[in-house]
Amino acid sequence: MSEASGAVVLEDGAVSFDLAQSKYSISGEYDKCLLHLWSAERNTVRRVLDAEVKNGTLKLFVQRLGQSRPTKLEICREHDRRSPSAKKAARSSYQQKLRRALERHFSGFAITRLTTAVDLEKSFGPIYARGLLRQGQSAFAILGVNASETQASIDASLTFAILWLEACRVSSAGKFLVEGLRLFVRQGSSALVRERMANLNRAAAKWSLFELDERHDALVEIDCTDRGNVATRLVHATNEDAALERFADSIARINAILPNCEIAVLSPAELAFRWRGLEFARARMGAEAITFRSKQEIVFGVGAEERVLEERNWQLFVDLLNAIRDTRHPYGPRQHPLFRLRPERWLESLVVADVSVIDGRLDSRSQYSQVPAFSASDRAMLDVLTVTHEGRLAVIELKADEDIHLPLQGLDYWSRVQWHHSRQEFPRFGYFPERELSPQSPLLYLVAPALHVHPATDVLLRYLSPEIEWEFAAIDEHWREGVKVVFRKRPDRGSRPRGYTDGSESLTRAAS
Repeated sequence: MSEASGAVVLEDGAVSFDLAQSKYSISGEYDKCLLHLWSAERNTVRRVLDAEVKNGTLKLFVQRLGQSRPTKLEICREHDRRSPSAKKAARSSYQQKLRRALERHFSGFAITRLTTAVDLEKSFGPIYARGLLRQGQSAFAILGVNASETQASIDASLTFAILWLEACRVSSAGKFLVEGLRLFVRQGSSALVRERMANLNRAAAKWSLFELDERHDALVEIDCTDRGNVATRLVHATNEDAALERFADSIARINAILPNCEIAVLSPAELAFRWRGLEFARARMGAEAITFRSKQEIVFGVGAEERVLEERNWQLFVDLLNAIRDTRHPYGPRQHPLFRLRPERWLESLVVADVSVIDGRLDSRSQYSQVPAFSASDRAMLDVLTVTHEGRLAVIELKADEDIHLPLQGLDYWSRVQWHHSRQEFPRFGYFPERELSPQSPLLYLVAPALHVHPATDVLLRYLSPEIEWEFAAIDEHWREGVKVVFRKRPDRGSRPRGYTDGSESLTRAAS
């Protein structure tokens, strides 16, 4: 598993863990093999009964705790195991299906520019079919995703659809008007895209979302005007004092080697230990091999594979912590893997220590990192949730490297916080105790190093709803030495997206 960065774990045919975002440990006691898998979303322990490798897939026959009937786990190197030729054939076939659906449902429009050609300059790859529907002097940009693509590609489609809309408006300027966008995804996959589209600027474009059933050529339009139906739920805030007391012995053992490390309470039964954002150990309630009774244990390691801490590997644990301390500091060896790992978590640890470095309005006494909220198609983890001194909620989304999806990911998190806030759930679920929260909508902060701002960021920000009060904070490239905002960008309410006069300054131009 350590050699396959794109590996996923399937249980009952569904992806239960993405090993790029999850961890695992294997322990053997009393001739029994226990596989422990966990991520920020779920925690699973299985007893391994048998294993076989077939067609590049590791198949494990496992037993759930408390159950006698075996089940099957599959560990695959890649989620999408199609060959390049199979992908190309599926995309070509979809192009024809999409064309037929467009001709049938939009008979008064002419279809032009339908393509899956790669255009790296504009960030377009072969996954998405792109085109234009035109009727006289009116037109709509179209973008479609075929049913065999991953859910992640579907969730990301709105980013590229907005960029395609902008590209169509640029090329058609002075010739005809591109009124808006029509986005097509597979049946039953539109939840996250719908939620994001609901928070776009309706004065800037006409937004339409459709689900296409390729088998029956059925096309259904999805209502994106209702912002009140967000597929999300909030978990209760953990009593941190009780959790820290429960794991006092584990905390003392680790602090004896690496004092002042970060301790994050993940749940009443689990703590994470980090050094400048890099997680190196967890204390948790595990299971005994024979009785499956709970017991407290420490697991350690960096990356996907972790080990249960025992006397026989104690020195290995000490060496790891010493290596982390000696390399992971602002002036450490930049090419060392321990220095380079998890840069966003490193940045997050600095911001959580003092959120006022992003904006003096933010209250450093009240913040939560990695706040969990669940959706139908993915799991959203807010980087930082905090409040202003006046009690107004603020969402902070951080990126240490260039990321084209930063604006819409921030939009996604903002919409979930707004949904829970409008229902007054944060106080009821134990967040911000003894604080009176303002009824105003949350603020949205997008944070990235000034020279790592994706060129598409400007375009995407201009299409966000004017009801969202956002701020882009570009920080100094040497943020590991201390976070410092070098310039800011806020919505220019007088500017409009392409096709209108836009006087706002470019983020990338300002950064340079």
